[in-house]
This record gives sequence, structure tokens and C-alpha cells, in this order.
Amino acid sequence: MRKLKLYITASYDGFIAPPDGDLDWLIGYPVPSKENHKNFVDSVDTVIIGGRTYCNMRIMDILWPYGDKSVHVVTRNPMMEKEGVNFITENVIKAISKLKKENGKDIWLVGGAELTAMLLDGDLIDEMIITYIPETLEQGISLFTDKPEEMGWALKEEIPYENNAVRKTYQKTLQYA
Repeated sequence: MRKLKLYITASYDGFIAPPDGDLDWLIGYPVPSKENHKNFVDSVDTVIIGGRTYCNMRIMDILWPYGDKSVHVVTRNPMMEKEGVNFITENVIKAISKLKKENGKDIWLVGGAELTAMLLDGDLIDEMIITYIPETLEQGISLFTDKPEEMGWALKEEIPYENNAVRKTYQKTLQYA
């Protein structure tokens, strides 16, 4: 079975976007390790994105970063259709469970917060790779309500970068009855 991996950037204080959802605050922080990023991107062939994140990415002046990936947008309503983009509009847990059972490489959960919470609640996320950048937003869209360790995740790896960003990789801890 393929792994579903959350691979995302957050501020030091745990926000993935300001209150308006704008992602421009990320532009000043390039990927701190192109090699680690490339290795991750090469390890996946499917991308899952929340509807708001997808809309924000479409209006930003950036090249579409998922050209060779199968992209699935979780949204209540299909929007701004793009070649190679599939929309999941109902039975989200069932649809993503089915994707995990298909043959292929791992699956990248890009975000956002609402979708991440839903998939955490559905016990579908296998690994979380979060790059915390040296910025505090103080308010906005929070990635989690609690820290990963408080939610039963174990810190597997921590990599500090020269630009003061820190990449943390978490795995589920085993739950015993």
C-alpha cells in the first residue's frame, strides 16, 4: 500500500497562511534544500490538494509544479478545470483510501488545513514532513490545533537549514490496545 505523506511549509508559530489564505508570504523563502525536495517529489506520483489551496495556487504567478503527477483536488465544487486535475467532491475518505491501495509511488498531501484535519481524523496520513520557516504570522490558518507530538506522532528526523528553516519529519507512533 502506498503511503500518504503530508509535505508542507508552516510558520514557526504553526500557521500555513494568514487569515486571507494568501500564500505570498512563502515567496521570500525558497526551498532550503533542493536535493531533499527533489528526492521527495521523485518519490511521489500522486498529489492531493484542498480546494482553497488549489485556488490560491492557480492565481499566484507561478508555474504549475505538478506537471507529471496525477492531481486530485478535494472540493465541494469542481472549479477552474485544468488538464490532468481530478476533483474529489464526495466520499473523500473512501476516494483517498482507494488511491492508497492503487499501485504506484507514494502520495503527496499538499494541504490545506481542513483537508489535513479530515485525513488525520480518518487515520490516512502515514508521515508528515513539515518545513518550519523563520516567520511568525501570529494569526491565520493553523496547520494543527496541537503539536504533532501531542497528537501521537514521533519526531523521526530534524534538519536545520542555513536560512533558519527547520524540516521535521514525523511518523505515527504505534497504538497498542
